[in-house]
Amino acid sequence: MKAIVYPFLLLLLLTAVNATAQELYTPVGVKMLENKSFDNSDEARQEILELYQNLRVTDVLDGMDLIGLQDIGLMHNDIRPLWRDVDDFSHRVLGFAVTVRYVPTDVRVGQNSFDKIDDAKAWKSEQYGRASDRGWVQSGKPGDVVVMDVNGVEETGNIGSNNSLGWAENGFVGVITNGGARDTDEIIKTRGIPVYCRNAYSTRGIRPGRLIIESYNFPINCGGVLVYPGDLIVADGDGVIVVPREHAKQAGQLAREIMEGDQRGRASRYRNLGIPLDETVKPYQEEK
Repeated sequence: MKAIVYPFLLLLLLTAVNATAQELYTPVGVKMLENKSFDNSDEARQEILELYQNLRVTDVLDGMDLIGLQDIGLMHNDIRPLWRDVDDFSHRVLGFAVTVRYVPTDVRVGQNSFDKIDDAKAWKSEQYGRASDRGWVQSGKPGDVVVMDVNGVEETGNIGSNNSLGWAENGFVGVITNGGARDTDEIIKTRGIPVYCRNAYSTRGIRPGRLIIESYNFPINCGGVLVYPGDLIVADGDGVIVVPREHAKQAGQLAREIMEGDQRGRASRYRNLGIPLDETVKPYQEEK
């Protein structure tokens, strides 16, 4: 009996070792869209920001129309500001895109998954590490705008009252997402950073068990627009428009001409109607 059993067991053992020693296959991924190169010096950035100062989404849209980019950068109309300030226009956004792509999580837990609350907290902390802001925040520069694609993950408020203020502390001037935000009362109350989200709605859950970060600073889709890192973002009460970086100067120059013509015309109508002139027509207050 021993002469039969032991060789058989040895064969099973060798088979198991051989199976575990086999080389695993990892598919090779290919990014078909490459990032664009551009001058990202402080001087180049400041030149563009000054050109677009006070331009409205509609002005920029009209400028892009003139160079054959009709609706190329115009996000869906359901990407709306979480709050609006029609006195100082502090809800408006102007800056350069840092792109972030989230995907649905591959790890979930159900009821009674943990014996102790501490175990649940440990798991939560671990999963937060898979959706961390650290990388993309550190990649940004003052004057940047974070643009997020959450890939249809519902009930995940990865924009909150605390972390959004942290982004503002790091120099970010706006948040654009095709998802939602949470703690929206506090975000609206503090107005620490403008937030534009889908239907200006609240998504209340936390990230662990819902989504993880897939990449940042690669091309993404947000609001039906292809957004490259470094593209110019303009947002106001009319929505969000993305200006490809390579067209920013030409589109901006045309948009400024359009805005100045509109300001001049409105200043005249203000006078005719007895409306007090405000900052939106300030350059033409002295004209008659």
